[in-house]
Amino acid sequence: MNKQVSKRTLSRLPVYLSLLQEKYREGMEYISATTIANLLGLNHVQVRKDLSCASTSGRPKVGYATDVLIKELQVFLDYNNTKNAVIVGAGDLGKALLGYNGFTSYGLNIVAAFDNNPDLAGTSVKNKPIFAMEKLPRVMENMDVHIGIITTPAHTAQAIADLLVKNGVMAIWNFAPTSLKVPASVIVQNENMATSLAVLSTKLNEKMENDK
Repeated sequence: MNKQVSKRTLSRLPVYLSLLQEKYREGMEYISATTIANLLGLNHVQVRKDLSCASTSGRPKVGYATDVLIKELQVFLDYNNTKNAVIVGAGDLGKALLGYNGFTSYGLNIVAAFDNNPDLAGTSVKNKPIFAMEKLPRVMENMDVHIGIITTPAHTAQAIADLLVKNGVMAIWNFAPTSLKVPASVIVQNENMATSLAVLSTKLNEKMENDK
């Protein structure tokens, strides 16, 4: 099955999966693309096209066996293949991510965090340790870490990215509000909260204008 799909499709597939898991818990054994579309306020043609990237189990007039489609999406999204990650920057956001247990459902295991604040070194969040920065190379090697999560201020993010790349990360999840320069072999996913807030505010303003 071809996994070369658009970023927009990839962003929707976890949403479908979450809905399917909810409906399966409620006892829905079969579900159609049209039902998924209606529940999420999407176009049924787009939903069907998205699902075709991950599933071949749909049947006309029957739809999908919900449990089978859940497994197909989990396999396609690689959620069953757990990957170890570390966080650099144990401030409020870093601690929140470190303490969030839900990542394991998506195949992400955050094993530790690092910070240059000596008061944080040796502490933990939900039994996950926070180390001093100088321990990063040894921890990453010993725990087979391939993903680095950056939650530092913008002015330190590039240096952190360089350090992570030097120590073998293959992917970076960047929460710092800045662009990173990394080798072509390293994947970067940027999470820009300012951009998301701008989009949200714009949509809210449009809705408020239309409701007048």
